[in-house]
Amino acid sequence: MHLHDVWFVLIAVLWIGYFFLEGFDFGVGVLTKALARDERERRVLINTIGPVWDGNEVWLLTAGGATFAAFPAWYGTLFSGFYLPLLLILVCLIVRGVAFEYRAKRSDERWKRRWEHAIFWTSLLLAFLWGVAFANIVHGTKIDKAGDYVGNVFDLLHPYALLGGLVTLTLFTFHGAVFVSLKTLGEIRDRARAQARWYGVAAAVLAVAFLVWTQVDGGDGWSLGAMVVAALALVAALGLNEAGREGWAFLLSGVTIVAAVAMLFLSLYPDVMPSSLDPAWSLTVSNASSSAYTLRVMTWVAGVMTPLVLCYQGWTYWVFRRRIGVRNIPV
Repeated sequence: MHLHDVWFVLIAVLWIGYFFLEGFDFGVGVLTKALARDERERRVLINTIGPVWDGNEVWLLTAGGATFAAFPAWYGTLFSGFYLPLLLILVCLIVRGVAFEYRAKRSDERWKRRWEHAIFWTSLLLAFLWGVAFANIVHGTKIDKAGDYVGNVFDLLHPYALLGGLVTLTLFTFHGAVFVSLKTLGEIRDRARAQARWYGVAAAVLAVAFLVWTQVDGGDGWSLGAMVVAALALVAALGLNEAGREGWAFLLSGVTIVAAVAMLFLSLYPDVMPSSLDPAWSLTVSNASSSAYTLRVMTWVAGVMTPLVLCYQGWTYWVFRRRIGVRNIPV
């Protein structure tokens, strides 16, 4: 296996980690309107992710940086062709982060409510837009012989991409609802488990259609295996949620996301951005990668730093592992 193949796998792992962790962040953000009934319950939901949401975004920064360094042609085509969607994602990430920090800076109800609206809408948009973006990458885009994107933003809004956005939105909301039931106490915990049932069913219906479409479009035996794992994990997560086994339900909703994203990368390989104009013009792991020396240096750096980041993030989750409820929120 060449180093460019190794770095394709590592970038896939980074995106899998990002969607596993930030997925429930987005889901909790959506639930601040769909689940919480008053200001104190919204504070409970926000506090469940308060210590970890910014650490979860490290995976995104690392994935973007690794793509830039390991596959500069992929990075250049992706960020030029998807400029407006990625700009909207960036704006949402900024506004969402500011909303978490600024919401409690003033006691005025209108001030808090505006930032709560920002948390909800940016979380919803991000959950949807990431699905649209990755569906386009896997399905193929208008890339010419020079490796440049020659389409427009409306070419990215086809049925497959929109279905991908709905899948990530419902799946992340289900993941978030299970996380809330795992991290909270009292009535809000019970309502989160009840809502998770419906979000999970919706995610299952949409995900089956999307993953089968993906498999038919360009899958192989490996991607089929990942699809089966995703389907079984989602069904098991729904059953465990009904049984009140929140920890196992959360683990398996995460496995669903891991397997689904893995399937997308397995369907993509050896391409990194397929061309819908001519398969010969597609960007691949070999023609889009950096030099062997660059990849060797990156491998050594990643080997040293990655365990440190994982240990720190794991420690953070351990420290903030306790459940919280309305009774923990001062009036």
